[in-house]
Amino acid sequence: MPAACAAISILPLPAACSEFHAWLISSIKVSERVRVTNAPIIVKTKQFIGGRTDVLSLAQGVVHWTPPDSALDLASDLVRDRSISAYGPCAGLPALVDALKEKLAAENDLPEHEVMVTAGANQAFTNIVLTLLDPGDRIVLFVPYYFNHLMAVQMTGGAADVVHGQCDPQTWHPDLDWLEQELSQPDPPKMVVLVNPCNPTGVLLSRGEVERAAQLCQDAGTWLIMDNTYEHFVYDGRQHHCVAAPHIIHIFSFSKAFGMMGWRMGYIAYMDMHGLADQLLKVQDTIPICPSQLSQYVALGAVEAGRPWVSTQIETIIANKDMLISALLPLGELGNGIAGGEGAIYLWARLPKGCEDDEAVVEWLVREHAVCIIPGSSCGAPGYVRIAFANLEQEVCREAAARLRRGLEQLCLQGMSAVLQAPLAGIASLPADAIATAS
Repeated sequence: MPAACAAISILPLPAACSEFHAWLISSIKVSERVRVTNAPIIVKTKQFIGGRTDVLSLAQGVVHWTPPDSALDLASDLVRDRSISAYGPCAGLPALVDALKEKLAAENDLPEHEVMVTAGANQAFTNIVLTLLDPGDRIVLFVPYYFNHLMAVQMTGGAADVVHGQCDPQTWHPDLDWLEQELSQPDPPKMVVLVNPCNPTGVLLSRGEVERAAQLCQDAGTWLIMDNTYEHFVYDGRQHHCVAAPHIIHIFSFSKAFGMMGWRMGYIAYMDMHGLADQLLKVQDTIPICPSQLSQYVALGAVEAGRPWVSTQIETIIANKDMLISALLPLGELGNGIAGGEGAIYLWARLPKGCEDDEAVVEWLVREHAVCIIPGSSCGAPGYVRIAFANLEQEVCREAAARLRRGLEQLCLQGMSAVLQAPLAGIASLPADAIATAS
């Protein structure tokens, strides 16, 4: 270290300290765990959009509605209550925990389950990873996976321990024959993760599939993590199924069904036969200490509004789903190039041959057609894209679908040459105030 620069200043460094400045930058580094963690794709798509107000987003998995009025009224009444600003119980407010236990037994066939309330389903998953996995423990994520699941494993040190599970290339359902073979190895993975209905593909597992996965994991002594974030989002008379067993941990969320994305509310449901409660509390106390008190009261109001309220909201996105399936026709049909429509709020589509650089395609769609979707490479599947259909109200979604179809038709006709040669352009067919609201 140069003697002249023995003291570090937060002010701009003089020229004499340039050598020290270079040394400092090269010596202070971030952790390797975080460095190898994938960049957040939602942040990247927002960077593609930049400051433009004409872009319609079918990217982030959000819904266009807000929580039930009764829940928001309760929050408004409580916001100045002194207890709201205090720390609450680590695992959640007793009233909310009790209401969720009743809901789990009545709606999910999960009686006698313990509950831990978390800051969304992402924190629930991170709590579970930190509680169950040691360095070197392998975890199965079926490809395409939910990108934040992979990121949670990467940043906790398990990047090299992910086993990429196989899905049927036509239906995109998890290949349970492959899973059976993987779990029959002498040293099977410690954890298997299933998202049902699936983010990003929009497929829904049958009761038989869930039960078989549960049995395979039980036989292997492997944890099964079921992410049920989209439990309410099932279509055409289908049903969502849960299975209760000591080796299964369930994740649920308030974000989508109740429009509570920014309130950050989720929960873990589990059978406490392994001393899980005490171990989960260690992680919970270290990360949030406790869930937001105010958010939990909104969640309690949402539970009271219940499934009938959610069903009414979901009816508003059925037309969106159908419009976007039609918009994807240049790429194929359901079951042939396109998946989804069974559950969740997503469609999954294969890009034309030669257009495997899906991130470049997504950036081009934003730049030239003012519509944004998610590249499949963020989910481990280059050459595919994820399209969300709950983000926008119907009129605005109709315009987004038209833009997407025009872009895909051009892509199918011109291939990557359209992407690589396109000049900067923007499209705005809606009134400026409507577009700004939709964005």
